[in-house]
Amino acid sequence: MQDKLEAIKERFEEVSQQIIQPEIVSNSTKYSKLSKEYKDLGKIVEQYTIYQKLQKDIAGTKDMIVNEKDEELRQMAKEELDELLPKMEEMDLIIKELLIPKDPNDSRNIILEVRGGTGGDEAAIFAGDIFRMYQRFFEKMGWRSSIMDFTEGTNGGYKEIICKVEGDDVYGKMKFESGVHRVQRVPQTESQGRIHTSAASVAVLPEAEEVDVQINMNDVRIDTFMSSGAGGQSVNTTYSAVRLTHIPSGLVVSCQDERSQLKNKERALGVLRSRLYEIKLKEHNDAISSQRKSMVGSGDRSDKIRTYNYPQSRITDHRIGYTVYNLPAVMEGDIGEFIERLRIAENTERMQEGETI
Repeated sequence: MQDKLEAIKERFEEVSQQIIQPEIVSNSTKYSKLSKEYKDLGKIVEQYTIYQKLQKDIAGTKDMIVNEKDEELRQMAKEELDELLPKMEEMDLIIKELLIPKDPNDSRNIILEVRGGTGGDEAAIFAGDIFRMYQRFFEKMGWRSSIMDFTEGTNGGYKEIICKVEGDDVYGKMKFESGVHRVQRVPQTESQGRIHTSAASVAVLPEAEEVDVQINMNDVRIDTFMSSGAGGQSVNTTYSAVRLTHIPSGLVVSCQDERSQLKNKERALGVLRSRLYEIKLKEHNDAISSQRKSMVGSGDRSDKIRTYNYPQSRITDHRIGYTVYNLPAVMEGDIGEFIERLRIAENTERMQEGETI
């Protein structure tokens, strides 16, 4: 580990010199790439500096315990060592976690898709509740979200809603939310007061660039239709909404958020590209992780990942067995603790499998 840390420190110093060179500063692509590397390496180097100081302090304290003649000073050194060793254990874990290779998709923006599942009208209402929960979380994180397409439920909520989310490390935070979210409560549409179970599915797609997925437009059928969403006077008067059908895969994408047909086409292509990239990414992950049985990082949208029980104000994440009893706060976007615990669980699995930079 020491050799890896020294190599990282050396690379950090190299990048810190490159990033100030005029030819790099004038090249936005290279500068952006090096800036990101500088920031990522800097986090490791910062902790490595603390790690080295702890090593030095522990070595000096042990030397004092062995060689100091004054019994009182030796006793003080032993007490100091008792404080330093737990700090070193904690720092050792921090360093090992930092050395786990970062998912290259973590820094990407996302396409978020929420759909009502089993449960009829109540499922659509719950899908709306889940989407609102995420909107509150995005606001807390300072991320930008924009709705791209939606189909409203008969009695409220959404049968389906799709949005784009932009910000720092959006996919890295949101990737654990893919899967089936189950709710247990008395539906708004239920007059007898019986508790029902329904579900909504969530898909989190890393936004794909054109270089990630090449789409042959000859394989895409383009249909236009009247927008049914907000849009001023153009609503239901112009064919601004766009539906794309990717014939080879059978994927269908619609977008009606923009007033311009061209802009809706561009945004729909972005969603289509991200869905195709997700398929490609899943095939890649299945190929290299066929032995891994992780329930944390699978992101399979068919997995039941979380249950929201309203009568008990209880939320349970089934992947890590974590339960809280603060459902109102969670539904207002307080999901950071779930995300952090899932991140730690995944990193623990990867450390046990020996994955390092």
